[in-house]
Amino acid sequence: MKTQLVGMIWAEAAEGVIGHEGGMPWHLPEDLTYFKKMTADCPVIMGRRTWESLPERFRPLPKRTNVVITSDAGRAASVRSEGALTASSLKEAISLAGQKDPKAHIAWIMGGGRLYAEAMEKDLTDLISITRIDLQTPGDTYAPELGAGWTGVGKVPDRGWNTAENGTRYRFETYRREGRP
Repeated sequence: MKTQLVGMIWAEAAEGVIGHEGGMPWHLPEDLTYFKKMTADCPVIMGRRTWESLPERFRPLPKRTNVVITSDAGRAASVRSEGALTASSLKEAISLAGQKDPKAHIAWIMGGGRLYAEAMEKDLTDLISITRIDLQTPGDTYAPELGAGWTGVGKVPDRGWNTAENGTRYRFETYRREGRP
């Protein structure tokens, strides 16, 4: 039986900004299209605040098992009533994602900042997909540092930028944990 990989996916502006006041401080449709493509048919794991930041019409994210981490029983019941699964820890969420979607090749952690930091600290991820956005913006939530042990795969970061329809420069980067499949 194939073991499911665990990845993290996020978009980040200059200085590692991934969020501001509960949302993304940019509008980049190209990144949303990329996110949808990368996570389609795969379970997604998120914290409760990330869940609540999604527009209601997109909850749960379609074509994906949505697993939301919360320790608040009342909010967990509300999340389940909207169609997502709940877990009380990141490890439980990863296990639940694997049980509910055993054929999916990867389960994606999609935020927020505390989950990314915990996954890095506990060495729970195999792959990271980052949309780098060439933009200075205020932020209150930041991406974790990759640190040693991560290797860039595919299009390497120094090959230049794409330009979005709105003029914003961006690029997609993928990193794999050394020694992992």
